[in-house]
Amino acid sequence: MNGTNRKDISSGITVDIVLKADQRTGKLTRGIVKDILTNSSTHPHGIKVRLTDGQVGRVQHIISK
Repeated sequence: MNGTNRKDISSGITVDIVLKADQRTGKLTRGIVKDILTNSSTHPHGIKVRLTDGQVGRVQHIISK
Protein backbone atom coordinates (compact mmCIF):
# COMPACT_ATOMS: atom_id res chain seq x y z
CA MET A 1 0.00 0.00 0.00
CA ASN A 2 1.17 3.49 -0.68
CA GLY A 3 0.93 6.24 1.92
CA THR A 4 -1.10 8.89 0.10
CA ASN A 5 -4.40 8.35 1.99
CA ARG A 6 -4.60 9.51 5.61
CA LYS A 7 -7.34 6.97 6.43
CA ASP A 8 -4.89 4.09 5.78
CA ILE A 9 -2.41 5.35 8.42
CA SER A 10 -2.76 5.20 12.19
CA SER A 11 -0.49 5.29 15.23
CA GLY A 12 1.36 2.06 15.86
CA ILE A 13 1.63 0.77 12.28
CA THR A 14 4.98 0.03 10.61
CA VAL A 15 5.81 2.17 7.57
CA ASP A 16 8.65 3.12 5.24
CA ILE A 17 9.15 6.89 5.04
CA VAL A 18 11.42 9.15 3.05
CA LEU A 19 13.11 11.82 5.16
CA LYS A 20 13.43 15.39 3.86
CA ALA A 21 17.22 14.95 3.54
CA ASP A 22 16.75 11.73 1.55
CA GLN A 23 14.17 12.99 -0.96
CA ARG A 24 16.73 13.28 -3.77
CA THR A 25 18.09 9.76 -3.26
CA GLY A 26 14.79 8.12 -2.31
CA LYS A 27 16.40 6.29 0.63
CA LEU A 28 13.69 4.79 2.86
CA THR A 29 13.61 4.64 6.65
CA ARG A 30 11.44 2.05 8.43
CA GLY A 31 9.71 2.79 11.70
CA ILE A 32 6.53 2.86 13.74
CA VAL A 33 4.13 5.80 13.42
CA LYS A 34 3.74 7.96 16.53
CA ASP A 35 1.90 11.02 15.13
CA ILE A 36 0.24 11.94 11.83
CA LEU A 37 1.27 15.46 10.85
CA THR A 38 -0.68 15.95 7.59
CA ASN A 39 -4.19 17.31 8.16
CA SER A 40 -5.60 16.76 4.66
CA SER A 41 -7.18 13.42 3.71
CA THR A 42 -4.70 12.81 0.86
CA HIS A 43 -1.30 14.07 -0.26
CA PRO A 44 0.34 13.18 -3.59
CA HIS A 45 3.83 12.78 -2.06
CA GLY A 46 2.68 10.80 0.98
CA ILE A 47 1.22 11.62 4.38
CA LYS A 48 3.75 13.26 6.71
CA VAL A 49 4.28 11.37 9.97
CA ARG A 50 6.54 11.38 13.03
CA LEU A 51 8.04 8.02 13.99
CA THR A 52 8.48 6.81 17.57
CA ASP A 53 12.19 7.70 17.35
CA GLY A 54 11.34 11.32 16.42
CA GLN A 55 12.17 11.23 12.69
CA VAL A 56 9.73 13.02 10.38
CA GLY A 57 9.03 12.09 6.78
CA ARG A 58 6.42 11.17 4.18
CA VAL A 59 4.99 7.65 4.06
CA GLN A 60 5.97 5.73 0.92
CA HIS A 61 4.85 2.21 1.88
CA ILE A 62 2.67 0.75 4.62
CA ILE A 63 4.33 -2.44 5.89
CA SER A 64 1.86 -3.70 8.51
CA LYS A 65 -1.26 -2.46 10.23
